[in-house]
Amino acid sequence: MSKKALCIGINDYPGTQNDLAGCVNDANDWAAELAGRGYAVSKMLDAQATHAAMSRAIADLIKGAVSGDSLVITYSGHGTWVPDSSGDEPDGRDEGLCPWDIGQAGPLLDDQIRQLFATRAGGVRILLLSDSCHSGSVTRGSEDDLDPGHPRARFMPPEAWMPADELPTASARPLHLVGGLRRSGGDLLLSGCLDTQFSWDTSFKGRPNGAFTYYALKALHDSKPATYEAWFKALRAYLPSTKLPQDPQILGTAAARRFKVFA
Repeated sequence: MSKKALCIGINDYPGTQNDLAGCVNDANDWAAELAGRGYAVSKMLDAQATHAAMSRAIADLIKGAVSGDSLVITYSGHGTWVPDSSGDEPDGRDEGLCPWDIGQAGPLLDDQIRQLFATRAGGVRILLLSDSCHSGSVTRGSEDDLDPGHPRARFMPPEAWMPADELPTASARPLHLVGGLRRSGGDLLLSGCLDTQFSWDTSFKGRPNGAFTYYALKALHDSKPATYEAWFKALRAYLPSTKLPQDPQILGTAAARRFKVFA
């Protein structure tokens, strides 16, 4: 059994006026954590994370895996959406991740990610950690580590990157990336918030991070949970909070939630 990970972090979105601050730190933090747990880690940061390069890296990660292997993909950056052209989306929209060159290449859509995930061999487990998008309002959780100021949503509206004559008329909708994950077996999604919310890009103790990434790692180190279910429970002690109104989510079977963390 081998363990491999791909960690993607994009702060720089040329030409969009929607740069972020904490995504590269997120990717580096996840990479360090996973390497310390025996994963062979690849990173893609800013200009490395073009549409073509992201597609190729995900495809290579999955193509090389065999039964019993564990794969982790982390993504920190903007999410966006486009009108659904294939008719497979009930809400009429395809959600997508925003590569560094989104202005030229467009988003990496959920349909494309679904096709990439579908190529995996049987018995390959995938954990997706998504710190992108979404807004809501709840009051709870500790904010002792949070720096003063206003966090920024990790959602890029289509008008920030799409030509004006191609803009859809529907209102913006955040990303919730679940396409391609199997509803049975060992697949898990840990995401920063509900699909009606935003994940926030902010700063802790003078260092930019995504709120989900920062508190997920804090919960992992402080609580030392044995299972993903226990990890998620520990994370919920921090989010949502007054200034960070986002509800982290865990999606996967009951059996998968009881797997040992990063085993």
